[in-house]
Amino acid sequence: MYFGKPKKTHNANIPPGQQETTRFPVLHHGNVPYYRDLEEWTLTIDGLVDEKMTYTYQQLLDMPQTRLQNDIHCVTGWSKLNNMWEGITPKDLLSSIKVNDSAKFVVLHAEEEFSTNLPIQDFLHEKTLLAHSYEGKPLTPEHGFPLRAVVSHLYFWKSAKWLRRIEFVAEEQLGFWEKNGYHHYGNPWKEERYSWS
Repeated sequence: MYFGKPKKTHNANIPPGQQETTRFPVLHHGNVPYYRDLEEWTLTIDGLVDEKMTYTYQQLLDMPQTRLQNDIHCVTGWSKLNNMWEGITPKDLLSSIKVNDSAKFVVLHAEEEFSTNLPIQDFLHEKTLLAHSYEGKPLTPEHGFPLRAVVSHLYFWKSAKWLRRIEFVAEEQLGFWEKNGYHHYGNPWKEERYSWS
């Protein structure tokens, strides 16, 4: 697969084993969902919270909105720099939700039965975003419309597309790729690509 012409000069923003691309490759497991009626779409917050909450797309748009620029790094070896996203920070999303102290991990559940796991501190990281827009436009279906996670300090498979549920749990629960050999954490600067790395 071709990811665009790699830069020949070293860039301190690119982790080891990565090549910069100016394209935005599309990689995912399963089918691409297409939503024709967003009134039927919801995002659920549950698990170790005092009260399960479900939000419509419009309710999310009515929350405080944040724009963040970051670099993203795919486990397959490409990095795309200076991406601009817009969406809701996890802290703003949780402003009216009490998460139990026993919650140590977050499981992001998406369409096609995809999931991925994060320590709670990574979900609440200052650069993590629940994004609905990219470069000033709504996400395309291939890139996660209507809502995706953006966890830019970890490999990009942790940034689940087509997000539908955020579950708070006490113990680590491996997601789809983690169960299939990917690293439990996925730090690109340590090249934590696979469970044996």
